[in-house]
Amino acid sequence: MYGIDQEILDRVIARRGRLHAYETIDAAKTALVIIDLQNYFMKPEYPSSVPAAREIVPKVNEAARVVRSHGGTVVWISTSSAGAEIFWSVKHKYLLTPAQERGRKAGLKPGNDGFDLWSELDIAEQDLKVTKRTYSALIHGSSPLESELRGRGIDTVLIGGTVTDVCCESTGRDAMMLNFKTIMLADALAAKQQSAHIAALSGFIENFGDVMLVEEMAARLK
Repeated sequence: MYGIDQEILDRVIARRGRLHAYETIDAAKTALVIIDLQNYFMKPEYPSSVPAAREIVPKVNEAARVVRSHGGTVVWISTSSAGAEIFWSVKHKYLLTPAQERGRKAGLKPGNDGFDLWSELDIAEQDLKVTKRTYSALIHGSSPLESELRGRGIDTVLIGGTVTDVCCESTGRDAMMLNFKTIMLADALAAKQQSAHIAALSGFIENFGDVMLVEEMAARLK
């Protein structure tokens, strides 16, 4: 299931007594958080492009429509590189070459093409748009996402977008540790390698929350 080893699923069932932690989802208290489906990660001409991210767009849009139609909240997260050489100097100084640093800073700069959300996304006027500064949208100082969710009475977070094992997993793990019920939507997530995608989902379902397909989530939404 979802590509996750049966041994892991068996451990999950033994620990919880069932596979899925959350049998029902209260739409009014739920936010679908879609991460980083920006041109920088979507357009083939960018070196950071994730081909699988273009393939999940129909599922992302389906998830957004069903959550919205049930009265839930849809949030589109974008990464900004503005000031990153200062607030995230470790990443830019030590983990990137100078050329990669210049490319990331230019590509994710607000106002540039790479920063914009992918044109094929089904974004509604009432949806929230939140800009983050680091991989996780919920780590202290990265974005106002937590306060936006708390202010709306949200207690459940659904995660989609890219990259599964980087920004999506980081945000999902932080959501759970901030006491949100958290579900990774397996077919609305994309990584550069399928093996990395499955590894992230495997670790998440075993220790941090739930993993579902969009269809499974929609069937539980009340």
